[in-house]
Amino acid sequence: MTSHRSKPSSSLKRRKPTKKSATKSARRQEAESRPAISKQLIAQIGKLFTDLVSVQARLRAPGGCPWDREQTHASLRTYLIEESYEVLDAIESESPEELAEELGDLLLQVLFHADMAREADTFNLADVITGIRDKMIRRHPHVFGNVKAETSGEVLRNWAQIKAKEKLEFQKGPIQGISSVLDGVPRSLPALLEAFQISRRAARVGFDWDEVSGIFEKLEEEIAELQKALSPLDRESVEEELGDLLFTVVNLSRFLGLDPEVTLKKSNKKFKQRFIDVEAEALRREVELSKLSKEELEELWQSAKLKDQLQSAPESKA
Repeated sequence: MTSHRSKPSSSLKRRKPTKKSATKSARRQEAESRPAISKQLIAQIGKLFTDLVSVQARLRAPGGCPWDREQTHASLRTYLIEESYEVLDAIESESPEELAEELGDLLLQVLFHADMAREADTFNLADVITGIRDKMIRRHPHVFGNVKAETSGEVLRNWAQIKAKEKLEFQKGPIQGISSVLDGVPRSLPALLEAFQISRRAARVGFDWDEVSGIFEKLEEEIAELQKALSPLDRESVEEELGDLLFTVVNLSRFLGLDPEVTLKKSNKKFKQRFIDVEAEALRREVELSKLSKEELEELWQSAKLKDQLQSAPESKA
């Protein structure tokens, strides 16, 4: 992607704050009004955390839980992914109680892996905590040092530069001294999340569009290339062009400040509910979906869509 920047005219009047900047300002004011954590709460958390570490160690110790003792880093991968997505579901449900519970389950996964590493004498929980504590201090020089960063954008740019410098210093492999801001994006991530992480890191160092209109132009370009690959059909080219189109959609989501994974999950949920309503209506009419015409299916779908929209619409003021 190319980015064309032009210098703003000095004769332009000061622009009014946009909705996006106003939202950022509101978030900043909200953050500044949050109460600081008390020493008493810190002490309480410290004791509870120590107790939890002891509980996990007991489960893995001789005479502990057979299932816990059988687990390995590899066998727990599925549970780590499941717990992460259950946290996302809890956030979507907007239930503080559910979120607290799911965060606890996710925290247990961290303790589980750290305890297995302690047993293998490769690292321990102290190494995990020390590593992330030191990283947070290094990556926030505007808080713990003398660097200035007034906006979130400046913070992210500083973060990317510091991270790239760290990678350069600890670079290993046949090609010494070469690093990328994209290092550290796991190939094992789901494709949607990987695309989001890649494009976000590239954007932090300025590789981005100036306006959203540029992304829409890119979308039109990718759609045209996909249509060209379809006639005559070239499956390899279709796969490549469809991938480019999906990657551009992820960029659009990122540029608009939306997480594509969360956005798609919401659409999945919406489609699922509407399709269930379609099935329920077909059952009420005593007809099979597979035997309905396209027109009849569309009529049921539009009815389910209208029902969903009416239920989702805010109550009108009296």
